[in-house]
Amino acid sequence: MAEISLQEAIQQFLQKSRLKSGIQALRIEDVWEEVMGKTIAKYTDKIQLIGSTLHISSSVAPLKNELLYQKEKIIERINEALGEKTVKEVVVK
Repeated sequence: MAEISLQEAIQQFLQKSRLKSGIQALRIEDVWEEVMGKTIAKYTDKIQLIGSTLHISSSVAPLKNELLYQKEKIIERINEALGEKTVKEVVVK
């Protein structure tokens, strides 16, 4: 029997279970400030992952506009921080 680490075993379990999307949604909230910076995180009201779409809410119009222009960069940065291609689309509200 091959030996694997606990981390590898958990990753294999998550790949095969339905829990993966919920865990990824929680991780995105954790990495948002790290990826986008404190200022943007401060003025972001809500960030939510539904399926492969990242929903970002902000009441600050200039920030919304900037986020709209940065959609591709946001997808790239979030996926890099998570280590896999979780986010495929960004919706700014």
